[in-house]
Amino acid sequence: MVLFGVLTFRSIIPEKRHWWQWLLPLVVAGSGIGLDAMVQTDNEQINAVIDTGIAAAVKRDVAGLGKIISPDYSDSAHGSKERLLYYCRQAANEHQVVSAKKKGLRLVDLSESAATANVFIRVTFDKDSHFAENYKSSVQIKVDVTFKKRPGPGWLVECVELRAIDGQSCSWRQVR
Repeated sequence: MVLFGVLTFRSIIPEKRHWWQWLLPLVVAGSGIGLDAMVQTDNEQINAVIDTGIAAAVKRDVAGLGKIISPDYSDSAHGSKERLLYYCRQAANEHQVVSAKKKGLRLVDLSESAATANVFIRVTFDKDSHFAENYKSSVQIKVDVTFKKRPGPGWLVECVELRAIDGQSCSWRQVR
């Protein structure tokens, strides 16, 4: 649009042509790209929180998970953040996750202070793990994640509800 404006201006008023007018579209485009790189949208922040959680789960970094979990966390099986982290410590010892990749994310609801998303994750277990030996080595899970806006920039996970494993309806209580 700025280039069109410069071209129009230079053709209507040729006596006011200057060499620096060609720099205006470049300055506007560069500013837009810079601003986009500096500012993260809520959607980008939520994706970053999920990516951080997945990376922490693969590395068995329970402390890293604790940083993205809200102090008032609660779900159908874990009544508090402490109980969830306790479960994560046990799971880290029992199930050896080799890799986990986010296959999809759909924001269901996004407001100024809360958000809900459906997240699809492909989890691959170590071939010698208990889970791989008794079930299968790779599963796709669907979870509903509720987020809460933290003071300042960013989001915290307020609730994670397990909805499906390999397309079969499932809940936290069935997994335990």
